[in-house]
Amino acid sequence: MERAAVFDVDGTLVDTNHLHVTTWWEALRQAGHRVPMHAVHRAIGLGSTDLVAHLLGEDRDKDQDDELSAAHKALYGQYFDRLPALQDAGRLLRRLDHEGWRVVLATSAGGAELSALRRAISADDAIMATASADDVEEGKPAPEPVEHALELAGVAAEHAVFVGDTVWDMQAGTRAGVRCVGVLCGGIPRADLEKAGAQAIYDDPAQLLASLADSPLA
Repeated sequence: MERAAVFDVDGTLVDTNHLHVTTWWEALRQAGHRVPMHAVHRAIGLGSTDLVAHLLGEDRDKDQDDELSAAHKALYGQYFDRLPALQDAGRLLRRLDHEGWRVVLATSAGGAELSALRRAISADDAIMATASADDVEEGKPAPEPVEHALELAGVAAEHAVFVGDTVWDMQAGTRAGVRCVGVLCGGIPRADLEKAGAQAIYDDPAQLLASLADSPLA
């Protein structure tokens, strides 16, 4: 029986959420928007357009969306050469690959950003495929990114586990019909992840790896 371990990347495998918070906050500030950082943090994990809509509302000047996204990309791009993988992220993926899981990434990142994230994880030998923002029409919390990851793996939802750090991840995985595992290293409270559908929660990839035998990825 084939099994798929699907992973979010930002905040789950790579310690980038607060870099995204800072750079989105600055992009919004430069455009004249005063948005508190805690609100930006809660929106991380959404695709760019959905993030802007979540923070500024549907009555915003939508012509400004592309400018905001471009500003964020330029600011965040300054960190591409030093994005920090979370402890044991690569080891976790390699362990799962060794144990027969088909490891697939499902992320809102694409292009050069995704390449930088994969360099940070440094476990390409264990990653079967990637479902990126370039491959889907609708991002998390819609189920499409997770469903696409399952298609790439050739695995049914009931034989898959999705690991993520945000409410949007848990909602996407739940809607796709997979078991969801949350990690706290993205900064989202345990209770929020549980409410959104997490069936098990760990501090970070290192704790998940250490607890693998008793986890949904056993």
